[in-house]
Amino acid sequence: MLRSMKDMEGYSIGATDGAIGRVLDFYFDDEVWVIRYLVVETDIGVPLRRVLISPIAIGRPNWSEKVFPASLTRRQVEKSPDIDTDKPVSRQQEMGYLGYYGYGNYWGGGGLWGGGLYPDMLQAGLQIDALSAGKQGKSHSHDDPHLRSGNDIMRYYVHATDGDIGHVQGLLVDEKSWAIRYMLVNTSNWWLGHNVLIAPEWIDHVSWAESTVYVDLTRQAVKDSPPYDAATPLGREQEAVIHAHYGRSGYWSREAKHADSESLNKR
Repeated sequence: MLRSMKDMEGYSIGATDGAIGRVLDFYFDDEVWVIRYLVVETDIGVPLRRVLISPIAIGRPNWSEKVFPASLTRRQVEKSPDIDTDKPVSRQQEMGYLGYYGYGNYWGGGGLWGGGLYPDMLQAGLQIDALSAGKQGKSHSHDDPHLRSGNDIMRYYVHATDGDIGHVQGLLVDEKSWAIRYMLVNTSNWWLGHNVLIAPEWIDHVSWAESTVYVDLTRQAVKDSPPYDAATPLGREQEAVIHAHYGRSGYWSREAKHADSESLNKR
């Protein structure tokens, strides 16, 4: 199921021994458009801290209570490495963070999360041993991690191949993989009351300096696309209609093939 990123702000993080704090923002990977970290303001100790919590630690959310349960203790979070969330997060800092919790690295492997589709596969001991993790980490220690703030991209302009079409109003996130499946684009400056969904795969590039997302779609194609109603849950049938409108294949078929390949490799 898909969830609005904005709706998940303010959710509580529940450790195994009590509450940790609340979600302020999300850092996503701008290469594959997956949420890598939750930015959480803790209520542990004084002064208050902002820490990163990886989806690797998050279990099944309690949507009615607005709680993300985490397989962490309050003390683990309290002693976690300091990371200034107001500055870019380096790969070296990520390696220190992941090493502290004993997680595998998410980069490399061909999947959204290492070699897999879901973050829980990178929990300590489930996928890669410490030696291979260390070798992989060293080879990528100077990479640009491509992390961006979900809050910052809100209201970015969206530009089609032949002109402007609107601005980013939201992001829809897969609750299992934490992949960003769609940008919610408000086109009301051009076509009154018309909200549409555009998949990250259809983005040509993003100019972070100009706060503009350039998509490989025409204005007319966007204008004629099925409108999106946030009050109605988005089902696979509606997703298929959107993809068919643009003549694009759905992500679900590609990921099904990847999952089948994973199963064969485990035998």
